[in-house]
Amino acid sequence: MRNIDAKGHVTGQSLYVDDLPTWEGTLYGVVFYATVAHATLQQLDTSRARALPGVIDILTAKDIPGENQIGGILPDEELFASNEVHFQGQPIGLIVATSEAIAKKARQLISVDYQEKEVITDPRDAQTKGRLIFPPRTFSMGNTKQAWAACAYTVQGRADVNGQEHLYIETQGAYAYPMENGHIKISSSTQGPTAVQRTTARVLGVPMHTIEVDVVRLGGGFGGKEDQATPWAVMAALAAQKWSAPVKLILHRMDDMRMTGKRHPYSADYKLGLSSDLKMIAYEVVFYQNAGAAADLSPAVMERTLFHATNAYYIPNVVATAYSCKTNLPPNTAFRGFGGPQGMFVIEAAIAHAAHTLQVPKEKIQEANLLVKGNSFPYGQKITDNGLKTAWQQMQEKFALEDVKKSIVAYNQTHSTTKKGYALMPICFGISFTKTPMNQARALVHIYSDGSVGISTGAVEMGQGVNTKMIQVAAHVFDLPAHYIKLETTNTTRVANTSPTAASATADLNGKALEKACKTLLTRLKTCAANHLQTQPQNISLKQGQVWIKDKATAMDWSQLIEHAFLDRICLTENGHYATPVIHYNKTQEKGHPFAYHVMGLALTEVTVDCLRGTYHFDAVKIVHDFGKSMNMHVDRGQIEGGLVQGMGWMTLEELRYDPEGKLLSNSLSTYKVPDVYSAPEHIYIMSLPTQSTEMALLKSKAVGEPPLMYGIGAYFAIEHAISAFNPSYVPIQNAPFTHEKVLLSLYETGV
Repeated sequence: MRNIDAKGHVTGQSLYVDDLPTWEGTLYGVVFYATVAHATLQQLDTSRARALPGVIDILTAKDIPGENQIGGILPDEELFASNEVHFQGQPIGLIVATSEAIAKKARQLISVDYQEKEVITDPRDAQTKGRLIFPPRTFSMGNTKQAWAACAYTVQGRADVNGQEHLYIETQGAYAYPMENGHIKISSSTQGPTAVQRTTARVLGVPMHTIEVDVVRLGGGFGGKEDQATPWAVMAALAAQKWSAPVKLILHRMDDMRMTGKRHPYSADYKLGLSSDLKMIAYEVVFYQNAGAAADLSPAVMERTLFHATNAYYIPNVVATAYSCKTNLPPNTAFRGFGGPQGMFVIEAAIAHAAHTLQVPKEKIQEANLLVKGNSFPYGQKITDNGLKTAWQQMQEKFALEDVKKSIVAYNQTHSTTKKGYALMPICFGISFTKTPMNQARALVHIYSDGSVGISTGAVEMGQGVNTKMIQVAAHVFDLPAHYIKLETTNTTRVANTSPTAASATADLNGKALEKACKTLLTRLKTCAANHLQTQPQNISLKQGQVWIKDKATAMDWSQLIEHAFLDRICLTENGHYATPVIHYNKTQEKGHPFAYHVMGLALTEVTVDCLRGTYHFDAVKIVHDFGKSMNMHVDRGQIEGGLVQGMGWMTLEELRYDPEGKLLSNSLSTYKVPDVYSAPEHIYIMSLPTQSTEMALLKSKAVGEPPLMYGIGAYFAIEHAISAFNPSYVPIQNAPFTHEKVLLSLYETGV
């Protein structure tokens, strides 16, 4: 089935928040924010701004009727700063005006007196000074203290990996309009409609049922709209409530970049021990997560880092500790992979360090330590198959790994100013929300009396193709052509208490809830058909809109069946609920079975480095990926290609820069570089890893949203391999992203 949104996207007919028809009397909001990173608010003067014609109001903390609090996991973040600001870009107030232009002009007329305080931007500094978001956590297995004595080789070092700007095409935004009886409806560009509903109700001091949140689709999210879409929707609703008028708030790109958090930068210290046959025996790692000024989703992101600290490898003795460090940067947040990529980068950097020290190919250590069936992760769950070993074999057989390596050696022997490199990147990524209660979903299905079908779920379409997959599920169960089925917007009134569209679990959770609802309706319809055709329900089946008795088609079609059911007063509406079975986790013991299943795979990245200029281009990325039994290969391949290139951008081009005072320097598309078509690999080859899949995946089609991003980590180590071919004195810097500037310096670094 083709992506149902493709035509609308390319013809410009797809609707986003800013495309919705504007109501009469709409007001516009512009956020007034802090220009310093840490200070006490001494005096706020809005008089000149209020006097500007067209300015309706300037809302601040004192105008909030409920609780001035938007923290989701921890209550540590105000909607509007009341007494103290903690990062540049922190909202202080909302200017409400008759036009956006007037509101922006008014923003320039507001003055604030600050009493500035110490600014901390480095997570290690924050940890040293005891500035933590919440207490540290440790995952452990075996006994590292005893294991070090058995190690033939040990390496220890530091690895740093920067953050990443989400750079969704559609910036943050919301449109709130008052309904009757004090109710408010919000159209929001959010991955978490229920989070918006819950927080808006808290801030406005009203019950959740008075707030309706509706989402048509997002112009990209990548995690940046899971929690951080909430404040803008709340602000719009606050103004709509006070002035009984529709209010639109759409962030300008540079405001969006300035005020929103990014992927968490991490710094880490590691120690890795190996046997003489290159088996990893012991691994100790300490992560310093740069959380920013408030918790946001940092606790959950840090947890995911610990879950994936050993990536695709079995290490019998592990101690992994993580600190969530409070700094004076915008609160960092979810980003595709949710902390997993940072943990994976550090273990790959440690392996690269060991390979460099021992003068062995990195992939020898990787292959020797791949997880196999029965191996345990440090958090207690066991791996259930040998998919990683199979992926390695497929890479050797289908993509001629040894021939690639030989050709690169031959090229490097005959070229002096350009060098080629390669790297292998295995992945093993758990699928589920790591907070067990979030692994639930609901779906609502209506069959109308003419036979058409309407379906509603909690899934939010943001470019990943989940709309298409939901329609496929209903079409599959009813065995109907897709044109019979309409997918409704994601709406908190139709489907309540939703988990955010995140964690790669959205299609599984919502799709299985939808499948249950459809199957319940199908059972009713089969009973109805059997009564009219004078047979038993088990003899009835539906095939392409026709009713069959065993292997013979009857004269009754789908429309006639629905008419019979309606006249027989059979319920043609059903709500389906799905909660992922089996999964559980005990945080006091740091042990459990948190994931429904794992997605595995292996990527081979090939790069050519210009050793005079420090530039590089990627020749090819070859991937063996665990699709399970893909229900839509076109959609899934698109996710792999997009995730891969986004991960490669994180590892190579995308460099977040803040000055010591917490000011974002990479604050526009002229100072922050994302991959374009020239940065993407010249060739991307994807083959399916043959596996048995799992019933825990929707129609046995495994989740594909986040895992592919981690293949991009191989780009960093492929570049490093090419540099080593040119500069024998090169010492791994273990500091991502590997920008062209870093490459040029590394090519001529003496290592002394």
